[in-house]
Amino acid sequence: MGEITFPEKFQCLFEPRRYKIFYGGRGGAKSWAFARALLVLGLQKPLRVLCAREMQNSLADSVHKVLKDQIDNMGLSGHYDVLQTSIRGTNGTEFSFEGIKSNPTKVKSYEGIDICWVEEADKVSKDSWEVLIPTIRKEGSEIWIGFNPNLESDYTYQRFVINPPRDAFVVKVTYRDNPFFPETLRAEMEECRRHSEDDYLHIWEGNCKVLLEGAVYAEEMRDVIREGRIMPLRYDPVSSVDVFFDLGRRDKTAIWFKQYIAMQHRYIDYYEDSGKHIDEYLKLLQQKGYIYGTVWLPHDARSKTLGTKMSIEEMVRAKGFNVRIVPGLSLVDGINASRTVLVNSWFDSQRCGLGLNCLKSYKYEVDQKTGQRSQKPLHDDSSHGADAFRYSAIASGQPRKDKFGKGKNKFKSISEFFLGEVGGNSGWMGS
Repeated sequence: MGEITFPEKFQCLFEPRRYKIFYGGRGGAKSWAFARALLVLGLQKPLRVLCAREMQNSLADSVHKVLKDQIDNMGLSGHYDVLQTSIRGTNGTEFSFEGIKSNPTKVKSYEGIDICWVEEADKVSKDSWEVLIPTIRKEGSEIWIGFNPNLESDYTYQRFVINPPRDAFVVKVTYRDNPFFPETLRAEMEECRRHSEDDYLHIWEGNCKVLLEGAVYAEEMRDVIREGRIMPLRYDPVSSVDVFFDLGRRDKTAIWFKQYIAMQHRYIDYYEDSGKHIDEYLKLLQQKGYIYGTVWLPHDARSKTLGTKMSIEEMVRAKGFNVRIVPGLSLVDGINASRTVLVNSWFDSQRCGLGLNCLKSYKYEVDQKTGQRSQKPLHDDSSHGADAFRYSAIASGQPRKDKFGKGKNKFKSISEFFLGEVGGNSGWMGS
């Protein structure tokens, strides 16, 4: 075996750290570097290495072949035996391969692991991390994490990049950090860039996906990002904060917090959770310490709840909040209202992260047979934040004093809504 060199950004693989987190774009050689480093370390002393991923239906899904190829490339076939389900070093080093979600009981049974290599870590769920991390508990053990980011809201990205553990190397790598980047891939990269700057930034530069294909608010959110309207926003105590709920029964409740200042819609905060009673959300509002104007609720907040025989609207009002019900515009008109409001919306970069991901990810359904996009948005985790934002946009068209009587909607169309043609009111455009 001759001298083995590593790109500069991967030198820290040979320094002790509990977590070594490498993320970035295609062609950055993350898997290649992990495999070579582990094989070198496994020559120096006997190691137990667990190679894990979220799902592993067969060994073909694992990094078994990556390790085998590097054993051949590095001339280490005399030091490692490549077996059908494992790889063993002549000095006692052993590589094992498991899917965390596929076989959590088996993963929990592992003991004495020195290094755990988690490949395609962006796909690893919160539950799987909670299975894996306590399993890697040997003194001095390490967890190596490699992935290409998808959405900023993904659990792995939030836990290990946005809020990384203290004892961690966090390194972003791209094709520029790979001195062996092949010309074939370079041609693919340039072609991708020519067709779609968004795809290039995500696939090759390793940035989180800004917008999903078929996103409802694709153009509007591109403008928000391009114009720098995601930034730190200060809460202005002189101006009241309006609150907009999308109420979840068995799924999420989403809440946007907005101030309307200097003709701008300033979304200063966002919150989502599930499985909580309305009282818990109202306590949250009190804890934030904002001066509130109106709490806007969807129309189903008028329904009586079992047990208390009170509606959520009544419960919120009983806590002293000024409550109004969002007018019942159609989904299409509500989306158009959102597009209009997004043109002049600003978002706090820290507190509104999850809500922004909902707006970026909210997309139309696609017919699996024809591939045609429908006019109906897909109901998924992003729907709740997007619905709450839609309610905020619809509420923006309401005059500050409700003249329509107990929240009854008298608008006939989106044009009436925004131009204020009903009853001579100025509507949103005149507010």
